[in-house]
Amino acid sequence: MTHSLDVITYGEAMAMFVAADTGPLSDVAHFTKRAAGAELNVATGLARLGFKVGWMSRVGNDSFGQFVRGVLAQEGIDAQGVQTDARHPTGFQLKSKNDDGSDPTVEYFRRGSAASHLSIDDFRRDYVLGARHLHLSGVAPAISASSRELAFTLARAMREAGRTISFDPNLRPTLWGSEAEMVATLNELASQADWVLPGVNEGRILTGSDDPATIARFYIERGARGVIVKLGAKGAYYETREGERGPVQAQPVANVVDTVGAGDGFAVGVVSALLEGRTLREAVMRGNRIGALAVQVSGDSEGLPTRAQLDALEARDAAPARASA
Repeated sequence: MTHSLDVITYGEAMAMFVAADTGPLSDVAHFTKRAAGAELNVATGLARLGFKVGWMSRVGNDSFGQFVRGVLAQEGIDAQGVQTDARHPTGFQLKSKNDDGSDPTVEYFRRGSAASHLSIDDFRRDYVLGARHLHLSGVAPAISASSRELAFTLARAMREAGRTISFDPNLRPTLWGSEAEMVATLNELASQADWVLPGVNEGRILTGSDDPATIARFYIERGARGVIVKLGAKGAYYETREGERGPVQAQPVANVVDTVGAGDGFAVGVVSALLEGRTLREAVMRGNRIGALAVQVSGDSEGLPTRAQLDALEARDAAPARASA
């Protein structure tokens, strides 16, 4: 079958104002405007690697919404599934600058945003099923009940059509009514996915265990073909339904600048490699690589590589292996 898109995803994009100076946000006078959003980061990374990517959302009829549309056009992301909402605004956020590699402070202004009004009315079957893969995260289902319903509608439609699905839990506890609701909903959504990508701390909340193998088996028993558990500086652990498993070392990073977006970069690496027919281990290695690139620059997507940059890095690392062989 010929597909018009390689990947489709959906979620909320916000204008992000990144502090120019370190210190409390209340003291910062100058900011740089960028775009932010977990699913948009993944869409951006995959588009830079040459995949045809569609992103579904709602933006306000405002300057922030126009800014988001400009970013989509610049990155070559298909925006047919993006609606302009005349009644609700585009959200935005403020992010601090840290020099010590610690997590920055982020303040969100998203309540009642256009994207929070995403619903099954935004589901266009022909457009969605024109993609061969769906990527979901736990952020979009958290922003509203109607957006949550859309997530399950997308997952069911793609699963019934025989497409593949990846799911990154990407926990946002403050957006949920309770932890129990978050756990039950996201585990149910994960049961629809082929590839599940939890962090080890997320796995502890979602499965009750911080053992990577136990987390992996939890999702494999619920239908996943493969699970990759992110271990931060220790790399990742993967396991497949067929019993392939093992750790993969992290890419060394000399200077961590901004940790936000590392998980999205990891997802870009994993999903891109799997769509190219690579093994799960190879996909995890690429995930580690792109995640490492993401934390070395300020911004959520600024460190995501182009195809030429990624090819050069993979060729460089493959050369010593060929020489030793």
